[in-house]
Amino acid sequence: MIIVSQEINGNEIEFTSLEHQVLSQFYKAFNTQNIKLMQENWSLENSIMNNPLGEILRGWENISEVYKKIFFGAAEVYVEFYDYTIQTKDKMFFAAGKERGYIIKHSEKIELNIRTSRTFTNEQGIYKQVHHHGSITNPKLLDTYQKLVMS
Repeated sequence: MIIVSQEINGNEIEFTSLEHQVLSQFYKAFNTQNIKLMQENWSLENSIMNNPLGEILRGWENISEVYKKIFFGAAEVYVEFYDYTIQTKDKMFFAAGKERGYIIKHSEKIELNIRTSRTFTNEQGIYKQVHHHGSITNPKLLDTYQKLVMS
């Protein structure tokens, strides 16, 4: 198990491992609102996402709809991954930690604090994300986040 204190936000230049490079690609796609890069990060068929915006989504086509709402909606969202561990096993790795950041819509800005886990597997020599779970435990923050992104 690798325990890491340095955050990942997608602006990393040097990587300590392939796992860090793959995680950085995800956060670069997210924070630059790059749907094409995001698609490259996910397994197109064998993927599941449970995030603070709602239901369990299966397959890239369904997952991409959430990212499109975030990327092309009126809200600006930024997150970075920190205080995390990476566990590797055979042809997969699992990263669990926290995300912090913010969401801004019109003049309203709220700070985000999300518990996050991501699982990646090796598909033909390339790590692809197959599972993401994110949760916001503060009910008021969760409700505000959902309203800002979805409206």
